[in-house]
Amino acid sequence: MAKNILTYNLAEPLNSATTVRIDIHAGDGNLTIDRITGGEQMLASGTLQYFEKQGPPTRSLVSSNGQAALTLRGGAAGQPWFRLPWAACNGATEWQVHINPEVSSHIKAHSDGGNLKLDLAGMTVTRIAADTGGGNVEVTLPDSVADLNVIAKTGAGNVTVHIPHGVAARIHATSGLGKAIIDPQFSKTDQNTYQSPDFDSAFNRVEITIQSGAGNVSVNTK
Repeated sequence: MAKNILTYNLAEPLNSATTVRIDIHAGDGNLTIDRITGGEQMLASGTLQYFEKQGPPTRSLVSSNGQAALTLRGGAAGQPWFRLPWAACNGATEWQVHINPEVSSHIKAHSDGGNLKLDLAGMTVTRIAADTGGGNVEVTLPDSVADLNVIAKTGAGNVTVHIPHGVAARIHATSGLGKAIIDPQFSKTDQNTYQSPDFDSAFNRVEITIQSGAGNVSVNTK
């Protein structure tokens, strides 16, 4: 099967963008998002695997007056591999997307059944929405998160969010069959909500909604 997997090389120009809305649908594959580290003057770069019969991913980049919108979509063809519908699974393809850390990013990431990993350390992010039908979700937040809103959901896997020290948080955590594992520095305020004592007055704060149908949901500090 490996010989039927091809790679699309992503290279999107910066075009003087200072803000960007990023919408990525990785099909059934695994998706990793992190920052560009080589100093390239690019908006985004990376590699996107796809099955030969699916055709390459589609992409759209619109830029105007310092604002950009980048959309990436996997091919529409069905996935030629079997997985149990109730099991957390590993995707058959790998997408790796690197984003310019100097650009303020609104990120939406989706996979039908693969794992999502968003390592946003050192980046400027205004909103995060990540969901997958059956894989695991792992999100590492940046150090500066003034009024950041994070939504991370999965149908069957585990959800883990890493919060930097010194960041206040309000956390809404639910799981159908798993359990909530929340850093004890966050006090429980109702059945599914946990909060920093200084959340209401903090400047550097984040509101997190995490949800899994069958796995555990976890929040810890790093």
